[in-house]
Amino acid sequence: MAKIKSKYVCQSCGYESLKWIGKCPECDDWNTFVEEIEDKKSKHDLFIIEKEVQKPVPINKLEINEQERFSTCINELDRVLGGGVVKGSLILAGGDPGIGKSTLLIQVADNVAKSGKKVLYASGEESIYQIKMRAKRLDIESENLYIFAENNLDIIEKQIDNIKPDMIIVDSIQTVYSPQITSTPGSVSQIKEGTSRFMKISKKVGISTFIVGHVTKEGSLAGPKILEHMVDAVLYFEGERYNTYRMIRSVKNRFGSTNELGVFEMRDKGLIEVENPSKILISEKPKGVSGSVIVATIEGTRPMLVELQALVCPTSFGIPKRAATGVDYNRVSLLMAVLEKRAGMQIQNQDIYINVVGGIKLNEPAIDLGIVISIASSFRNIETNEKTVAIGEVGLTGEIRGVSFIEKRIAECKKLGFNRVIVPKSNVKGLENMDDIKIIGVENIREALDFVLGG
Repeated sequence: MAKIKSKYVCQSCGYESLKWIGKCPECDDWNTFVEEIEDKKSKHDLFIIEKEVQKPVPINKLEINEQERFSTCINELDRVLGGGVVKGSLILAGGDPGIGKSTLLIQVADNVAKSGKKVLYASGEESIYQIKMRAKRLDIESENLYIFAENNLDIIEKQIDNIKPDMIIVDSIQTVYSPQITSTPGSVSQIKEGTSRFMKISKKVGISTFIVGHVTKEGSLAGPKILEHMVDAVLYFEGERYNTYRMIRSVKNRFGSTNELGVFEMRDKGLIEVENPSKILISEKPKGVSGSVIVATIEGTRPMLVELQALVCPTSFGIPKRAATGVDYNRVSLLMAVLEKRAGMQIQNQDIYINVVGGIKLNEPAIDLGIVISIASSFRNIETNEKTVAIGEVGLTGEIRGVSFIEKRIAECKKLGFNRVIVPKSNVKGLENMDDIKIIGVENIREALDFVLGG
């Protein structure tokens, strides 16, 4: 009788070891190794799409057609995907529990089914009656939408052969398992096997597939990093669970631009797209208070106006408290140091809190000037002009550096009725002839603060 061989696999990164070890040498996580029985089939079979031998072809001899797409009938999602769902693509959607992944995807399934295409919604987390309850709440009654509660990968593949759908939704990839692999559902081996088999189905048959992925407590997708490399697009759901607004961000897209953002509002009838998020996000900006400023950011190809708020108050403890929501905490700490050194602002004994209104996360450096102005406004208790927008990256010497897509940002400001925009001086060239809006170019944070706060 052949001896059964086992191995230990890190559930965070997929590193394999012949024996159990406490700390993974690859990702440095503790107590993540789980014993798994070695699979007899070749590891290379997991990633082969076509087994037929092909000859290398000169690139100038190849002819391609435009990628065939179909619409989800949700404009915000279509734009994030680059113009719609590409036929035969594999899309990974991740997000926190309760954020609205399953709700949006069943809405997408209904829209696609109503267009005449067959859709298979396979759930390993809910029964068909639980899915029907949600569908009834969302008024979903399409006859081309097939619901299937199963997490056995072999059975799901059989139903795909029977129904021959145009689109598949798998909720979630962590619950799907292959009987040929001895490890439990959600393990690295099962996730790799499930994703690779759905990838083969998508590429060979031309079925567009959405797979839902869970996230860890750190906010990254659960499972090995190779999961994100295997799929064609990765969508992240963002936003506070108890906030009405949800954001879908494309962090990888082989068929469109990355970092594209779609904004939705959660209502009793599901997720409703927000066509003009800038107007919504700044509609409740308070008047006559300090610490609030509007910034213009670019998400993918879309300009957005967002409200930044800061609260600065004397600390009651020996070490001041600093907190940032929606922006990088380390970046905020750097800007506070620049304020102290280059603007002479004594904030080392102040508690400082930064917040981006609406639950949006901003990462680009063009919001630096807005953070600086909001902190200074709250510290000096001087309100800013409600019709002013701040744009600019702040360097360590206090200089204001130029940003990209300045025309798009200013056009968005004009559309929403703002009449003054503070921009880096290097961006002013070519903007002098802008009508109905005043462009103020500044070289450093002192000039910006003097203009906004009056010294």
